[in-house]
Amino acid sequence: MPLSRRFYSRDTRTVAKELLGKLLVHKTRSTVLVGKIVETEAYLGTNDPGAKGFRKTRNIPKSLLNPPGYAFVYFTYGNHWMFNVLAKKGLLGAVLIRSVEPIKGIDTMLKRRGDVEIRNLTNGPGKFTQAFCIDKRVDGHDLTKGTLFIENSNEMIDVVRTTRIGLSKGQEKLLRFYIKNNEFVSKK
Repeated sequence: MPLSRRFYSRDTRTVAKELLGKLLVHKTRSTVLVGKIVETEAYLGTNDPGAKGFRKTRNIPKSLLNPPGYAFVYFTYGNHWMFNVLAKKGLLGAVLIRSVEPIKGIDTMLKRRGDVEIRNLTNGPGKFTQAFCIDKRVDGHDLTKGTLFIENSNEMIDVVRTTRIGLSKGQEKLLRFYIKNNEFVSKK
């Protein structure tokens, strides 16, 4: 059962932390892909120099303006899709899903990613989106219903909090969260 809109309609930091251990499910035409979310980063919108919506720029992507619980997907570095979950009390907050632990549909993930070791299959935001068939087509998708959603797992986890990765501005903020000792985290 998908998480409710209410889950996403809270402080972005809280949502980023509480998404850890939850299950991301993507039902494609040919299979069902499932992965446990093991690493996230919070982006706080207009007050966060690392966020897409910083300073209320004119070029804010339309899907970033959707309500909490929608997907925000964008292309970066010329070859990677980034999958974000809108989560906010205010405007333009989002959580980047950085890594997942593959649970179901691993054969399909391997076909999409090529000949890689299982531990390198989904341990980064671009690797994860490629393995999970996530691209521009799911941008603006409502994650509270449909074929792409996040569901509860009730797993008890230990969370590590640290700085975000790959930013030139706002890098020093402790807005990255990951499951302690999980082998699918991109960087420790």
